[in-house]
Amino acid sequence: MASAIAAAGTLVGTGFVLQSTAAANERVAATTALARSTGPQTEQLDVYDGIVGAHAVRAAKTTIDGANVVVTAAQGKADATALTASVSALGHYTLLAPDRVFELVDKTQVQAQVVQAATAETDRIAAEQAAAAAEAAAAAEAAAAKAAATKAAQAATSPKPGSPSGSRPSAPSDPSGAQATARDIMSSQYGWGEDQFGCLVALWNRESGWNVNANNASSGAYGIPQALPGSKMGSAGSDWQTNPATQIRWGLGYISGRYGSPCGAWGASESQGWY
Repeated sequence: MASAIAAAGTLVGTGFVLQSTAAANERVAATTALARSTGPQTEQLDVYDGIVGAHAVRAAKTTIDGANVVVTAAQGKADATALTASVSALGHYTLLAPDRVFELVDKTQVQAQVVQAATAETDRIAAEQAAAAAEAAAAAEAAAAKAAATKAAQAATSPKPGSPSGSRPSAPSDPSGAQATARDIMSSQYGWGEDQFGCLVALWNRESGWNVNANNASSGAYGIPQALPGSKMGSAGSDWQTNPATQIRWGLGYISGRYGSPCGAWGASESQGWY
């Protein structure tokens, strides 16, 4: 009997345990189903709203900071009016629903990209123009340097006013009249030799043909040296209008003071057509 009672107790105990486990499983399944059917509870919704709001605030701040940088860079280069308006609207993010904040964030970011692209294009064009201007300036400087070098080379090989010409006229072997007078004055007063005398003969042949009465009707130059005006020769003597010696003394003084020598005056006449 004792054995029978013990066996019966064991069966009853086992059935109780099995029934308790099945009931617990049914309660868990029912709770899960209820949760799925009713959605998040009040506590869960509060947490969700807090997370979304925090993301919206962070996105708004980041977008505003980036957009302000773009607006500053665009000054004088691109139109940032629409972007500025969007930034202003987004600045009220603490008063707006998260959905509206995210909408303004997207809009502001798109406009920032447009303004940034326009600014970059303006910078590109300005850089190209600056490069072209620098290239043109360099070319102009090079051309000016080349022209200066060419001019210097020409000046170095050309007769200069006041200096003897490369080729000197030969002096007459037996001068007479005014030319003989000029040779004597040149030698006694200036120490110039036959080479300088040849330049003087050629110079005054060109100017007056050694004619004491030579008068240039167009300019008013007068006498052997073609003084302009002729009255200047009065400093050498009152008979400057008719005396070849007076004209020659004045003419040689003018040549000495301005060109240093008759060949210097001849070189000037050769290069510029007058002395």
